[in-house]
Amino acid sequence: MGQALLKEVAKLKEWPHFSGKGEYDHMEYIRGIEMIKEDFKLPDRSVIARFNTLFTKSAHQWYIKLRQAHGHQSWTWWKTQINNKWANDAWRFKVETAFESEKFNAYKDKALPWFFQ
Repeated sequence: MGQALLKEVAKLKEWPHFSGKGEYDHMEYIRGIEMIKEDFKLPDRSVIARFNTLFTKSAHQWYIKLRQAHGHQSWTWWKTQINNKWANDAWRFKVETAFESEKFNAYKDKALPWFFQ
């Protein structure tokens, strides 16, 4: 990576942090890291080296345990682990249920109040 591009890499405080909280937090985190990785053409090691700071709260404890157990791994491996942990069947069911309950039913709902709920 060139020195000029290296100087442009976002400061650590500007990177997305991941706490493991929130329904879609893991998806937003992965998308944010993917964009930074692509924009600055960063190798995996440049991203993974920041995980100790980017993971917070319970996600940080989870990261430490996995890192100790599995050592240095690729970004692809970490994405899989994040999805395995936070995009589990219970999470998918919750998202699908929320989606189903938010569908507009022309026989039951009045359009304007439903739209603004």
